[in-house]
Amino acid sequence: MAAVANDPYGCGSSQTYHKDRREVTCGSVIAEYIVSAGVLTITVVRVQGI
Repeated sequence: MAAVANDPYGCGSSQTYHKDRREVTCGSVIAEYIVSAGVLTITVVRVQGI
């Protein structure tokens, strides 16, 4: 998740419903998150192990 924190729009993530709602696979975990650039926060919406 450190890679997501450093580059929330990159790191292999893909856009889902909105440009700030992203999904990424980190190892064996799928994380869906929302980026809020105005206040520099990332909110994890869902984490699912595969």
